Amino acid sequence: MKKLLFSIIVLAMSLTMNAQNSEGITLTVVIENVLNSEGHVLSGLHNEDTFMKAEGIKTSKDKAEAGELVLTFENIQPGDYAFSVLHDKNDNNRMDFATNGMPTEDYAMSGNSMPMGPPTFADSKFTVSTEDLELRLRF
Repeated sequence: MKKLLFSIIVLAMSLTMNAQNSEGITLTVVIENVLNSEGHVLSGLHNEDTFMKAEGIKTSKDKAEAGELVLTFENIQPGDYAFSVLHDKNDNNRMDFATNGMPTEDYAMSGNSMPMGPPTFADSKFTVSTEDLELRLRF
């Protein structure tokens, strides 16, 4: 009887621990220096397959407000990710460019690398493990 009870307790603890891990972590992204309240702030969490190619695996569209914007993404599984954010001031759902190819709207990427040319996943990636995570990005 004691062995059966012990086995049930161990099984229940194992299932609880696995359930907690499968839920993933909470990713909080703090976007600093939103300069005005025009348009929306578009953001996306990307893996290597979606980075600069497709919609993120988690996205948000939030009304822009001057100051700081805090975004929360739940149930993020362990792995490598990159985060992109764009202040879409004219609400056309895309980044606008000047004739010389430079962006005319504020943007930021995780990794805070600002190379000449498009960002790369390698420069922008961060790793999610088992602990909740906060990223701070600045326009």
